[in-house]
Amino acid sequence: MTYGNQLREQIAGAGTTPLIGVYDMYSASLAARRYDGMFVSGFGFAASYYGLPDIGFIAWPDMVAFVQRLRGAFPHHHLLVDIDDGYVDPEVACHVVEGLERIGASGVILEDQKRPRRCGHADGKQVLPLEEYLEKLDQVLRTRRDLVVVARTDATDEADILRRAERLAATEADVVLVDGVRSVDWIRRIREVVGGKPLLFNQIGGGKSPRLSLSELTELGVDVAIYSTPCLFAAHEAVDSALAELQASDGRLPAVDADRGVGVRAATSLLERNIARSRSAPGRQEVPAGSVPV
Repeated sequence: MTYGNQLREQIAGAGTTPLIGVYDMYSASLAARRYDGMFVSGFGFAASYYGLPDIGFIAWPDMVAFVQRLRGAFPHHHLLVDIDDGYVDPEVACHVVEGLERIGASGVILEDQKRPRRCGHADGKQVLPLEEYLEKLDQVLRTRRDLVVVARTDATDEADILRRAERLAATEADVVLVDGVRSVDWIRRIREVVGGKPLLFNQIGGGKSPRLSLSELTELGVDVAIYSTPCLFAAHEAVDSALAELQASDGRLPAVDADRGVGVRAATSLLERNIARSRSAPGRQEVPAGSVPV
């Protein structure tokens, strides 16, 4: 079974599928211990790789190279990749989709924003004319083989949100995402207009959307939840705190608890999992040799 079909099967199952946003190989190594699906977040990648905000600086070869490293280390995890607007041109979008599918991505998210783009939970977003986006989406859908494609709208006008969500649901896209949804009531309204099409909800710390549990999302009919930034924001807090403590203690490192602390032993043990002969997702059986999807 291909990576795309594995993710598609997971989405079709009961409950809401969580995909955890990762921004580098270390955060992915931690996420892989607890979850069997990752979201390759554009916000996190722009921040970690370039030190820049998520407003369109990502170069597609950098993203493809990152996903290739992820797939090499995590052969059994779902990898949903944020490709923003497909890097502007439909031809580029299709080339990127072909490359990502070839190296083992499970799926991509393609948005309808126009440049300059913004984080989905930021103000000032502008969207392409719907027919222009639908043509780009259609080219991507005709290019992919089994890759899951999430059609995303960043519309902010209420009537336009529902109009676009309905049109996206009528395409061959596997999943619909309306980003920056502001209330539970709006989740219900979007769920109604997309009919039986799977629905994705994006949760980001400090964003515009309500904080909801997986159980609550399941009750609302949400099929997939992406958590864009918990790893990135937790690292921000932890690193800043650790450096403040180091500064306050005149450069003396804190003692590391031998059983629960994180030091060279714990870090090395985490990373050794990524080169082990047998690597599996949490809660899954080992995949026999020769049966890894390609």
